[in-house]
Amino acid sequence: MAGATGLVGRAVLARLLADKQYSAVHCVGRRAPFAAQDAPQPKLVAHITDSFSDFVAPRVDDVFIALGTTIKVAGSREAFRAVDFDAVLAVARAGLAAGAIRLAVVSAMGASSQSPVFYNRVKGEMEAAVSALGFDTVVIVRPSLLAGDRDSLSQAQRLGEKLALGAARWLNPLLPADYRSVDANQVAGAMVSTLQTAGAGPHVLLSGALRRHPTI
Repeated sequence: MAGATGLVGRAVLARLLADKQYSAVHCVGRRAPFAAQDAPQPKLVAHITDSFSDFVAPRVDDVFIALGTTIKVAGSREAFRAVDFDAVLAVARAGLAAGAIRLAVVSAMGASSQSPVFYNRVKGEMEAAVSALGFDTVVIVRPSLLAGDRDSLSQAQRLGEKLALGAARWLNPLLPADYRSVDANQVAGAMVSTLQTAGAGPHVLLSGALRRHPTI
């Protein structure tokens, strides 16, 4: 699991820790997924690293990746790509080398390697790269506007995002399903359950499908 300190990643981690199918959950990141004062998690093994490209994963079955940033937070297009493409691909490769045959990854609505929009183009290139690695099953989720408790993550909510989420409460019933805002817990639920039940091949889930999964 990579990206466990983010909005979707936190929800994925909670599901994995509660899932009896997994005897251990290995999290890789630049900081621990839980604070020191939080209750201990016996199944959780944290791997703190400054370089995802140098990470060597232990034996694993499934890989979940929820890494992502914005160009504004990253500081440049190059720094953004280093997270949303390079780091994602590095974790996927580490998991594959450790024996994993299934991968679930968070992308974005509009992802396309042919997109004229830089953000969407990087996401599309990431999707193509991880899909070509050789996993038996690849689940790609493309959420639209993400809703969730960012305050508990100490994440500053962008003004435009805050306004969009406020508007979404009124507009969701009028929008096509794939354009409606979606709760991070629904995205996490879709990632975990689809990876566990889907057959071989690629599976791309848009917000309409993601919203059908209950929150926890």
